Amino acid sequence: MTNSIQTGAQLDHYLIEGVAARSGMASIFRATDLRTGRPVAIKIPHPNMEGDPVLLERFHREEDIGATLDHPWVTKVLPEGNRSRLYIAMEWVAGIPLRQLLNQLQPRLSRERAITITLAICEALDYLHRKGVVHRDLKPENVMIDAEDHIKLIDFGLATSVRARRITFAKASNTMGTPDYISPEQVQGKRGDARSDLYALGVMLYEMLTGKVPFTGPNPFAAMNDRLLNNPVPPCELDPTISPQLQEIVYRALERNPSHRYASARDFAWDLRHQERVGVADRMELRDWKLRSTPWQKRIVSWVALALVPIVIFGLLVFVARLG
Repeated sequence: MTNSIQTGAQLDHYLIEGVAARSGMASIFRATDLRTGRPVAIKIPHPNMEGDPVLLERFHREEDIGATLDHPWVTKVLPEGNRSRLYIAMEWVAGIPLRQLLNQLQPRLSRERAITITLAICEALDYLHRKGVVHRDLKPENVMIDAEDHIKLIDFGLATSVRARRITFAKASNTMGTPDYISPEQVQGKRGDARSDLYALGVMLYEMLTGKVPFTGPNPFAAMNDRLLNNPVPPCELDPTISPQLQEIVYRALERNPSHRYASARDFAWDLRHQERVGVADRMELRDWKLRSTPWQKRIVSWVALALVPIVIFGLLVFVARLG
């Protein structure tokens, strides 16, 4: 899958210098803006994507949303007028994806560094959410980080906005993020909101602290179901130096029910900055995490419960009759 753009080619007023990244949807090229001399990133969709109305709408939506954003921790989309072909021009972001950093520093980051990065992401999410934007695909691959641990959120292809255009195809409106970081409500087919981003950040914090993601499975569907049925290994079991307060913060971000989760990125950040003031709940998750359920077990329990209903009713009728 290639784009008809070569190193050294000129695309409007951009000089292409090379390919920076490829995905299933597009290629990102490093280029120089000939008007300013500054490096930029040019995102060009693959030819097959331009013929897919759903993917094409997603590409346009990423540009629409990006054009409304202006924050130091969020990648800027550069305004463009007439273009010779379809592309998005963005600021060039120095650094590496957080995923690459995690792979380099296995099994985990230091607590201080993990908290610093999480706080920066909280600040970026607070800005997005106050602008009415939900990222919906927050993961280490979509967080760029430089040598000073400054971050940039990238890739708003799955984002939603109260002001940007919306996908009109029913299936596309339920597009979900990456299995390891997707929220329970998105697994259940719901659209998700700002709290879905906070859940994904909770997964990332768990991973930065422990070197593992909280929910796993032999395939993506099993991993997604795992978060609906089971509790993760408590972070303190994987690293006893993690404080109960920090563990409680992780659990608050990973609540299955969005209404029990942090209400905002600002609340999440406040607890991280004031861990000594975080109350530690007596959580069932700390006691029952070794108990594992599967979808079939859940169905069997439901069937058994339904089968017991007439027996219970019959027993109540007999009891009432005896009382009479």
